[in-house]
Amino acid sequence: MKLSKKSLLLLIFGLLLSVVLVACASEPDEGDNSDSDGDGEGTSEEAAEGGELIIANQSDPVSMDPAGSNDTPSSNVQANVFETLVTLDGDMELQPLLATEWEQVEDNVWEFTLRDDVTFHDGSEFNAEVVKANIDRILDPDVASPRLFLYEMVEEVEVVDDYTVRFVTEYPFAPFPAHIAHNGGGMASLEVIEADYEAMEDGEDPGSYISQNPIGTGFFKFDSWDTGDQIRLVKNEDYWGEPAHLDSVVFKEVSEANTRVAELETGTSHIIDPLGPSNMAQVENSEGIHVAPQESVSVSYIGFNVEKEPFDDPDVRKAINMAIDKSQIIDGIYEGVGIPAVGPLAPAVYGYDENAPGLEYDLEEAKQLLADAGYEDGFSTTIWTNDTQERVDAATNVQAQLQELNIDVDVEVMEWGTYLERTAQGDHDMFVLGWSTVTGDADYGLYPLFHSDNIGDPGNRSFLQDEELDEMLEAARREGDEEARLQLYSDIQAELSELAPMLYLHHQEFLLGVSDDVEGLTQLPTGILQLHDVSLNQ
Repeated sequence: MKLSKKSLLLLIFGLLLSVVLVACASEPDEGDNSDSDGDGEGTSEEAAEGGELIIANQSDPVSMDPAGSNDTPSSNVQANVFETLVTLDGDMELQPLLATEWEQVEDNVWEFTLRDDVTFHDGSEFNAEVVKANIDRILDPDVASPRLFLYEMVEEVEVVDDYTVRFVTEYPFAPFPAHIAHNGGGMASLEVIEADYEAMEDGEDPGSYISQNPIGTGFFKFDSWDTGDQIRLVKNEDYWGEPAHLDSVVFKEVSEANTRVAELETGTSHIIDPLGPSNMAQVENSEGIHVAPQESVSVSYIGFNVEKEPFDDPDVRKAINMAIDKSQIIDGIYEGVGIPAVGPLAPAVYGYDENAPGLEYDLEEAKQLLADAGYEDGFSTTIWTNDTQERVDAATNVQAQLQELNIDVDVEVMEWGTYLERTAQGDHDMFVLGWSTVTGDADYGLYPLFHSDNIGDPGNRSFLQDEELDEMLEAARREGDEEARLQLYSDIQAELSELAPMLYLHHQEFLLGVSDDVEGLTQLPTGILQLHDVSLNQ
């Protein structure tokens, strides 16, 4: 059977679509998802066939292994190569993909019926054994997948028969099908998994073989990767469903925003991702190209490393929260379009509490809190960011505003891969980042970011370790009663206001620059481009 989001999520999501959100994010985020659903809107009845689509991205993927990364640039490419059992559509509704149906046969058992006509790009068969191998690999401590948190509740993957698989969980877990839809559940061939384990035995890093030899079931196949330059995918002629219209897709790294716009204007690239808000007018006023906006389930934030002084004191973290006038950032950097964030959950996310307390702008209270913490004369610190211009500008704005508290801030800008690696190690003081709640459920928007089990690469780059919060997060993901679960998430959002591990900036809108020659393109609220139905009119 198909399982839908609760009616509350549908209502909230519908309301969100009526609101103009902030044009921030086309920036690389964590917490990404990919969706291979081929129901793109705007596709012509007789789409043109062939051609090579060029996409200029700000950042190169970190990895082509679905179990080896948790960032949007990686998943945007992986989404075309690897497919999941189920998928999320543009309304954040679950739809069949490699599984035809699924049901909760017991409180802690989910059963999935698989397609029986799917083969991998290497010709091998997709079946229940392959599903088990993929999920078991993510659960393998030797692999140390940053996406372990998605499936850590799984106690056993049972192969019922060739095309039926059961997941036995430690406790009832309502959002499980949405977690299976996450890109971390992308299916790699059994042969490539075995080859990766062999490489590990020879001293290679987990995922190194799969990342260089990504073999999935998707409508595009991996062709080549010139690291730091471009990845090329080619059409899978033997795809089990309707083949893609394009012959090939190139994702190339173009880190500078103005250069990406120039590529779009000259026709060198067909899509640029992201399009910065400061470049919107330029694209809107140019012939042959246009802006494509998409509401999101994301949040942008500035995180504190709570293990380092003075950020180990909640009063310091609260003071910085209350010293920042977010309207300066939203109006000045994001062209006045945006929803200020009170907490980590966007309004479309199940579990969002519109009445959750926040830390409002109050400079005098901020000064008092800082004095109470023993830092009346301020201190010196750093803010790290990747090279997205809007994030650099946001960091610079915070740098200026914190001077009111005698806090001297240095802004450091890093390349995306290095940035993720070093913040996962805890080398930072403050940092600018984003998170997409790609399952549409509060568990994904809270558990990876704040539970102590997920410190570092999985998402908790604030290095927050709070026993009471851990217990609340665990209780919420185990709670089967909907009303009780929603109350727990309300309590968690209130507790996060007290702990203040982050300065939540805003909920954003993704922006693409697109050639008018591109037909059938959609982007999910998770930020992932949908390329199955894309065609080029040339």
